[in-house]
Amino acid sequence: MATPTTAADPQPVGLRERKKRRTRDALVDAAHRLFLCHGYGRTTVDEIASEVEVSQRTFFRYFANKEEVALAVLAEAEQAFLEFLRARPARENPLEAMRGAVREVWQAVDRGQESGPAALELFELIESTPTLLAAHLRHAIQQEVEVARILAEREGLDPAADLRPRLLAAVFGTVVRISHLSYAAAPDAADHSMDGMLELIERHFDQLGPALAGSWR
Repeated sequence: MATPTTAADPQPVGLRERKKRRTRDALVDAAHRLFLCHGYGRTTVDEIASEVEVSQRTFFRYFANKEEVALAVLAEAEQAFLEFLRARPARENPLEAMRGAVREVWQAVDRGQESGPAALELFELIESTPTLLAAHLRHAIQQEVEVARILAEREGLDPAADLRPRLLAAVFGTVVRISHLSYAAAPDAADHSMDGMLELIERHFDQLGPALAGSWR
């Protein structure tokens, strides 16, 4: 069956959406290149739009500001993590479910446009830019709340009365952030692969139990 069209807009809906997605992706890619080359503060919205050969008005159809375009890739990864977490098998305990969801996110990134080194450069940019870091940490807190809600639903708990979902969500988010930063800071970061990134995250999670409950001596 053909995709529906209207007299006012003869393009198929699917084609319109694909073109919009291509424009959005191009703006994100251009913004990242300019941020990494010239710095976040020195890059303007006009420069990002010009790089893609669109108007400033077009840019603002997709993003409210530079901050939003800078964090777009991470925002999509965070949303994907929530979707993967909701879909994890019910037999998995909360930590197993979150570890599985993280693996799925990075595997999806590996299959997509954002390469491992580019993603790691993005983490470094955020950490070194106070405005972006503050925004990222705000988003991280919001993410923790949503993760805790999903975990509570999976386990049949009341998140307002049971602290475990929120505590685990906060610890989990911190482990992932530390893993990303450790990997990005390694001397041979440019040669890193997604497999290596996942291996490091898994090693950090393997240490979570001993760090919280075991003796350090």
